[in-house]
Amino acid sequence: MSNTADGKKARREHARELARQERETAQRRRKRNRLLVQGGVIVALLAVVTVVTLVIVNATTTTTVNPKNMASNGILFTGDGTTLAPVTTKALALDADPVPTDTSSLDAAVNIVTYIDYACPICQTFETTNAEQIDGWVTAGEASLEIHPISILDRVSLGTKYSSRAANAAVCVANYEPDQYMAVNDALFAQQPEENTSGLDTAALKKLVADAGADSDDVASCINDKTFASWVTNATDRVTSGELASDTVTEFVGTPTVLVNGQLYQGAVDDAEAFATFVAQVAGEATAPAE
Repeated sequence: MSNTADGKKARREHARELARQERETAQRRRKRNRLLVQGGVIVALLAVVTVVTLVIVNATTTTTVNPKNMASNGILFTGDGTTLAPVTTKALALDADPVPTDTSSLDAAVNIVTYIDYACPICQTFETTNAEQIDGWVTAGEASLEIHPISILDRVSLGTKYSSRAANAAVCVANYEPDQYMAVNDALFAQQPEENTSGLDTAALKKLVADAGADSDDVASCINDKTFASWVTNATDRVTSGELASDTVTEFVGTPTVLVNGQLYQGAVDDAEAFATFVAQVAGEATAPAE
């Protein structure tokens, strides 16, 4: 009888011990699950914070900043008989559209507008062929010149987006040191990289611009930070969609696109005499008496 009682007691104690162990195991499991849930919440929150941070950073770095002295999306030059100088303008509001140049307010008989890409070899040919005579006309007050730097040839720079970076550098100069723009323009074409090469890196681009005369810290920082990269993209999109300085030309034909009083030059880019003849013809039309 005693042995039977002792056996029942032992089984009860064993059962209680098993129950206790099960309770402790369950408690540990619940605690671990709570920690996992809390950890998951923390990870999720961190992920949300990371995403928000990236959105803010990206929004900051892609915000378009409008440059000074390019209200028309181009920088305008006029002359007084002895000097060639940029026409200064305030930066447009962020939501404002470009303001076309009011050519009726200019003294010059013709307004020459160029849409150029600093990675474009045909643009280089046009510039080197015609730059001297255009500068002479503008300085003399016979013509005005409006240069629109755009970027359509990033694809030829092995992923470095040289076309966009060079255009941004030019806009930096227009914004901070417009008097040096023509010298920088000439230098960018003189040192134009071959197609299907990486082009100048940022350090070399800053040196080129500084050596041409635009050597301020503001210009260097602007090039380094690609301050006007989004502006260049937007300006390029406008041009390639047909928003040109002409009432009759509404289709972008590639770079260079050259307009004289709104008329498209379609002659040889390497023939200075042909271009001079075209300009003289347009000038004659502008000064002819009304019938």
